[in-house]
Amino acid sequence: MADTKSFTEVKKKILSAHENVALENKLQFYNTWAENYEQDVAVLEYRAPLLAAECVASFFKGDKERALVLDVACGTGLVSAHLRRMGFCQFVGVDGSDGMLDLARKTGLYQELKQCILGQDTLPVQNGDNIVGHVPVRVIQKCFAPCDRRYVCMTTRGNADNQDYKTEMERMVRMMEEEKRWSCVTVNEVEEWERAVSEHESGYISGTVYLYQRTS
Repeated sequence: MADTKSFTEVKKKILSAHENVALENKLQFYNTWAENYEQDVAVLEYRAPLLAAECVASFFKGDKERALVLDVACGTGLVSAHLRRMGFCQFVGVDGSDGMLDLARKTGLYQELKQCILGQDTLPVQNGDNIVGHVPVRVIQKCFAPCDRRYVCMTTRGNADNQDYKTEMERMVRMMEEEKRWSCVTVNEVEEWERAVSEHESGYISGTVYLYQRTS
């Protein structure tokens, strides 16, 4: 019963974030959520950080200890923590939430952390070997195209509420692939991405990990 109650509470919290879409409200939500974020996503059985890290580590062929990872929308540092255990050592994190960045700073993982509103601010880091993150579609080209990164790893949910974003993101990455700006390394469809929180869904929702490699 305790676990059910915890999930109900987390579900209510997540749904409350969907009620206010204004940027200021979103940032306030994440600033407030930061302290309990990792405990809450554990209740949700949120697998994206581990799956993204495993994908990058599986295909990266360079020197992991010297490779620079740009962790976009880094949150409290879950992706970088997994990558550190897989041999990567150098991380730069960017996020829009000061509260999340404060928690990420306490991990000691990052050589640099910067506050950045994706789609509004210029990405403050222009170099690196790998980039991982979940970003607005309108900034994919700005974030990923002009840099010398070897690999770009993106994740997204596959549930009904996220279909518009997923469809538009896949359209954008296909266009960049057709322009020979990068090539697809792998697309990993995952059935049990996290526990469903939407009122019209139950069980687990699906998700996708995308790994691309720069070709030009």
